[in-house]
Amino acid sequence: MKGKQQKTVLAGFHAVTARLNLNPKTIDEVYVDRSRHDRRMHEMCEKLRAVGIRPIGADPDRLARLAGDVPHQGIVAVGSALERTMSFDELLDSITEKTLLLILDGVTDPRNFGACLRVADAAGVQAVIAPLNRSSHVTPAAAKAAAGAEESVPVIYVVNLASAIAELRDAGVMVVGTAGETDRSIYDFDQKRAFAWVLGAEGDGLRQLTRKRCDALAAIPMMGSVESLNVSVAAGVCLFESVRQRVGSAERKVDNPSRAKF
Repeated sequence: MKGKQQKTVLAGFHAVTARLNLNPKTIDEVYVDRSRHDRRMHEMCEKLRAVGIRPIGADPDRLARLAGDVPHQGIVAVGSALERTMSFDELLDSITEKTLLLILDGVTDPRNFGACLRVADAAGVQAVIAPLNRSSHVTPAAAKAAAGAEESVPVIYVVNLASAIAELRDAGVMVVGTAGETDRSIYDFDQKRAFAWVLGAEGDGLRQLTRKRCDALAAIPMMGSVESLNVSVAAGVCLFESVRQRVGSAERKVDNPSRAKF
C-alpha cells in the first residue's frame, strides 16, 4: 500500500501564483481572506476559478494557523509537494559545458536561502548545492522568499562541501568563490564553460577549507561605502555576469517576458 502523498502549504500571492503557473492541478484547496475585496485579490480569485479551483473564504485566524510564521497576505494554498530532486552523483553525470551551478556555504537564514533559489532559477542554474548540516533547508519561510523557485531548481545537500567541490572540479567544472580580499574581479573569468559560483553568508563568508578547494577567488567591485552585499544580491550579481557572458548582447532575448520581472 502506498503512503499518503506529502502536502505543502503555500502562503502569499507570489508562492500561490508560482504554483498556478507551474502546475495548478497539484493545488487541492485555496483559502482567501473573506474580508478582502481589493483588485489584487479579485484578480487572483479569477485566476483560480479559470483553472477550476474555487477559493474558500476564511478568517485571518485560520489563515494564520495554516501559514504558521510566514506572512500570508490573505491567501494560503494547500497542495502536493513538488520538490525537484537530484542526487550529487546524478549531477556529476549530467555536467556539460553549459552547466551553471550555485554553491552556498553556511547560508542559514531561510529568507536569504529562498531568495538565492529565486535568483538561481532566474539565471537558469542547473542546481544549488549546500552543506547538509550548515545550511537552511526549504522551510515555509524559504519557500515564500523563493516564490516557487524551490520547486523548479534542484537543491542538493552534501555531507562534505569541500569534497563535493573537489569532485566538481574533477568533472570539469571551474569553481570560483567570492571573497572581498582578492585582487581578481568576478569579471576576470571566462564563464562560457561549466562553471560554479560559491558564496558564503554575509559576515562570515566562505570557510577556509571551502576557499582552498576553489579554483580561484573573485571579488565584486564595490564603489560605495558598504563592505559587503546580502548573499542573495551577491548571487544575482555573479550569476548574471555568467548569463551576460553566455548570452551576449547581440543575442540577448527574453523568451517569456513574465520571467524577466523582479
